[in-house]
Amino acid sequence: MGASKPALRAELLFYLTFLVAFALLVGVATSLLALAIAPDRGVAIIVILVALEVGIFVLYGHSLVTRLVLRPLDRVMETADAVADGDLGARAPDAATRDFATLAQRLNRMTDRLLDAQSQLVRSEKLASIGRLAAGVAHEVGNPLGAIVTYLEVLRRRGADEEVTAGIAREVERVDKIVRSLLDYARPQEDPLAPVDTARVVQGAFELLRAQGAFRRLHVELDVGSDVPMVLGRAHVLEQALVNLFLNAIDATPPDGAIVIGARRWAYEPGQAIPKRADDPGYARFPRTSERRPARIEFSAGQPGALLFVADSGSGVPPADREKIFEPFYTTKEPGHGTGLGLAIVARSVHEMGGVVWVDGAREGGAAFKLFFPIVPGS
Repeated sequence: MGASKPALRAELLFYLTFLVAFALLVGVATSLLALAIAPDRGVAIIVILVALEVGIFVLYGHSLVTRLVLRPLDRVMETADAVADGDLGARAPDAATRDFATLAQRLNRMTDRLLDAQSQLVRSEKLASIGRLAAGVAHEVGNPLGAIVTYLEVLRRRGADEEVTAGIAREVERVDKIVRSLLDYARPQEDPLAPVDTARVVQGAFELLRAQGAFRRLHVELDVGSDVPMVLGRAHVLEQALVNLFLNAIDATPPDGAIVIGARRWAYEPGQAIPKRADDPGYARFPRTSERRPARIEFSAGQPGALLFVADSGSGVPPADREKIFEPFYTTKEPGHGTGLGLAIVARSVHEMGGVVWVDGAREGGAAFKLFFPIVPGS
């Protein structure tokens, strides 16, 4: 770590002090030796030896400055030039001294933020384009869909085959559900953000599904911390997003499987250790690494806030799919069992509330969906 490395000033001071002291000692020793060996030619010998020693010390000083200053500076400048040319994957290497190590870390952090800003811009443009397309498609499909429902009712009154009309009604209802999902996805939220008690929202969504019997034959644990902070958001939108994640976890979890739903205070800092749960032992180590950590550039390292998570013991989400599952119309479910819009709506809702959402591997063996929202300013 940079904090355990010596400072550049201390290193240069130490080596230069050593160099000056050694030069004085060598100079005095050389003068005495030259006068003792050849008193008549002592001055000439002293001049030659001192010149030789100065050359040696200059070469040593150049090597020292190159190793401690010039070479690390060149590496940082090369990385900065690469980033300026558009290579956001370039990273400054570590250095031997604390100052250049810190400089490299800050340059890399700046590059990470530029990469985050670029990804957020691309995502926002993509969401806007898809939103406009979805709204147009939904309205165009909605009109003939209403006509089909009317004709279906006419067929029923004329005594058409009940099995056929039931099948048509089922498929029409499915199309209607897709259209409504498209409208939900395309419709921007206009309600102002307000302070939200995330712990209460999580508990409310949990109780709602438990009262409906959605958790039958499953082992469901509610893990809500005692100091979960208030965040800015929309309570009803956040509750609906959590319900969608709960239902996805229920669909993915086999009978007698486990689901953990929780909320806790957390500091958003890319690359930090995965947060432990309340019942984890102090010595526990979970060597899982995050496959996907989207970030918002306005979050500074260590930004405090609330972390909400839904973890299950299902089959999980393959690493190759973790970047795709929040895209519209992408689904890992069997054909006919999903529209591919549920997680896209969740991602858009979370983004509009100023948060981030991602998926990791759960310690239960399945997927762990996580939502982070920054704390309400001043609280």
